[in-house]
Amino acid sequence: MAAARFCPACLSRTSPSTLLRPSRAAAQASFTRSFSSTPSQALHASTPLAAVQSANAAKYKRRDLPTSSKKRKGRTTYSTPDLKNAIQFSLVDAMRYLRAAEVGVSPTVSKYELHIKLKTPKNGAVVRNRMRLPHPVKTDLRICVIAPPDSAAGKAAKAAGASLVGEEHVFDMIREGKIDFERCICHTDSLAKLSKSGVARILGPRGLMPSAKTNTVVKDVSTSVKDMVGASEYRERAGVIRMAIGQLGFTPEEMQRNIRAFVEALKKDMAGLSDRTAKEIHEVVLSSTHGPGLSLSGEFRSAESVPTADLSPL
Repeated sequence: MAAARFCPACLSRTSPSTLLRPSRAAAQASFTRSFSSTPSQALHASTPLAAVQSANAAKYKRRDLPTSSKKRKGRTTYSTPDLKNAIQFSLVDAMRYLRAAEVGVSPTVSKYELHIKLKTPKNGAVVRNRMRLPHPVKTDLRICVIAPPDSAAGKAAKAAGASLVGEEHVFDMIREGKIDFERCICHTDSLAKLSKSGVARILGPRGLMPSAKTNTVVKDVSTSVKDMVGASEYRERAGVIRMAIGQLGFTPEEMQRNIRAFVEALKKDMAGLSDRTAKEIHEVVLSSTHGPGLSLSGEFRSAESVPTADLSPL
């Protein structure tokens, strides 16, 4: 029998036959690893850790996009279409086509609307005002005047055409949700009571809260009521100003006077904002309640236009 020898690795006594062949458990573990490991695992097992980390970093590294694919900065101005090749109409022609689109509709229900596209920056001041057209579109406007009903201002407002005049009972009606008016004017002496009444949170979201900025807090309420009856409000939204410019039964001459007055008033408003924001009229579009929008060329009638007598009042 051979003498026992010491194993150099563990310094334990073992037989010579044990040194020549691996143990049964070690052979079984090696056999299992050879069939269970994937190629990537085998590669990782044979590759140093630093090399594996650098390969993963290169794999998931953020690639720089080309200049054309990078996010562009947003526009600072509203887009304006090129009118060089646009189809434009004279006023008489546009009214003729829009009347054809409103066949079967009552002339008092359908209205002409004017859309004015502006060249203006997005973050600039906006145009907002109110004017009375030479030929009013809406004459049945209900106006509320906040003033003592027995005072001279209250009586003058009632005589001028105000549908509701008062202070406390008007505030109570507003709190109850009974808002039976479309415009609201406040006398300067009643402004303190209006501020303490707490109706601003009700009238404000509806655009009815009187303020000096919109010329609805005045001393001469009777004159304001007369100017407001038949007046139209306009405001710039997203670079476009829209306003009802006439009833369907208006003649071309009446429409021309209304459009001219509106454009002149708009130019004055833009001139007042020129020190803060530069604005310019780019396009004027005429449409109707159920009709399309037709770009106006600035001419009253063209050579092919029908006689204005054919567009007589409906």
